[in-house]
Amino acid sequence: MEAYSGFAEVYDLFMDNVPYEDWCRYLVSMFHQYGIADGLVLDLGCGTGKMTRLLANAGYDMIGVDVSEEMLGIAMTQEQDGILYLNQDMREFELYGTVKAVVCLCDSINYLMEEEDLFAVFKLVNNYLDPGGIFVFDLNTLYKYREILGESTICENREEGSFIWENYYEKATQINEYDLTLFIREEDGRYRKYEETHFQRGYSLERIKELVEAAGLEWVACYQAFTMEAPKEDSERVCILARECLKQNG
Repeated sequence: MEAYSGFAEVYDLFMDNVPYEDWCRYLVSMFHQYGIADGLVLDLGCGTGKMTRLLANAGYDMIGVDVSEEMLGIAMTQEQDGILYLNQDMREFELYGTVKAVVCLCDSINYLMEEEDLFAVFKLVNNYLDPGGIFVFDLNTLYKYREILGESTICENREEGSFIWENYYEKATQINEYDLTLFIREEDGRYRKYEETHFQRGYSLERIKELVEAAGLEWVACYQAFTMEAPKEDSERVCILARECLKQNG
């Protein structure tokens, strides 16, 4: 679980193709389906807080948790609207009480390298959910790592900064290595170079389901990301809905 450092400064710049507003509408519609129109919501792996702020603007009392001090530092420079940001590892996060919903987006779950880590997160989510509360998270699929990202190089060049993103996928471990080379423009016009390496792991949906249920959560559904349709063999991202088991609360 390496924290973002140099990339934190340009994360939002290079993520401007992510339809955060559409994702927020999707989440809100799902919340309403389960009677969650307001109250506390946790954004786990919140990064620079873009989704956290959108959900706050939608009327929710937001808590954002992220392991990266750099990402949270950027989040806290934005208009916060009462958002509580906590610098914590999602595998060990602590809250003061329960929440009505937990979201974990932008493949944050894929940064967990071991099944034990997944189980720890799912167990904590179950512990901090209100009775009947929901957990929505997305995942990059094995198909995406194997067929789309693996052994590919992605480059982007902008006035504010540039990056080279090299991918190496190992089928045996299902781990994708991201080697990032970043050039960030300084105020004097010069460019500062950063190099970072990130790792993500793909998991089968069958195993994710087993771990979700082992943690005490109810597996509700798996969708092609941010739709209400079942995933396909070539789905690159999926969205999973789980729920705190009402039967545990009598």
